[in-house]
Amino acid sequence: MKKIRLVVLDMAGTTVMDQHEVEYCFKQAAIKNELHSSDERILALQGYAKLYVFTLLWTEQIGEGDPRISELAAQSYADFKTILENHYRTQPIYPTEGCLALFEALHQKGIKIALTTGFYREVADIILGRLGWVANLEFSTSIHLSVTPDEVNGEGRPSPAMIHYAMKSLGITDLEEVINVGDTPVDLLFGKNAGVRYALGVCNGTHSREQLAAHSNDGLLEKISDLLAYV
Repeated sequence: MKKIRLVVLDMAGTTVMDQHEVEYCFKQAAIKNELHSSDERILALQGYAKLYVFTLLWTEQIGEGDPRISELAAQSYADFKTILENHYRTQPIYPTEGCLALFEALHQKGIKIALTTGFYREVADIILGRLGWVANLEFSTSIHLSVTPDEVNGEGRPSPAMIHYAMKSLGITDLEEVINVGDTPVDLLFGKNAGVRYALGVCNGTHSREQLAAHSNDGLLEKISDLLAYV
């Protein structure tokens, strides 16, 4: 069996503690723009690129083909960005349980770490900067790469583009040497679409074991450090 050389990890809810701030900020932008969507519907769309989510929800509210959809989605997304950036610049940000220990263990094993996210680059960089997760291998809690939809022509999950970009950037050519981990159903689909060795879910993020078990996966972890059993 081939050695794992790259672990691809989601950010919010997987490596970055989720305190429902993304859902809260999304809800605030929706309310401001009179977009009506339940908390359950918003949660179900966690992990997708947010402009896509606003477009989808506006389509559901006013009907497919309505000429206002693009403009309404764009305005809602702009408001969301302002609210979210302010939140992450001013509120505490923490790694998830076991995350830093996992980073250190992966470094010791010579395994590359790439973070992927549905966030756009500016928000990703705010979070990474505040956590000190820079691409600096002098530190055992650093990462090798972060990828947002901005780097792949806007192709967010479940397109496998971000995983394939990470592999190319880090010199990994064999999908059997890659693991993807996330805390949402779309993260699991992301890994499956990419064809990686394992598409794993972590159950202490935004979704429970029961919610994730309903979707195709190669294993479910109680916390992110349990990934070490797979490497």
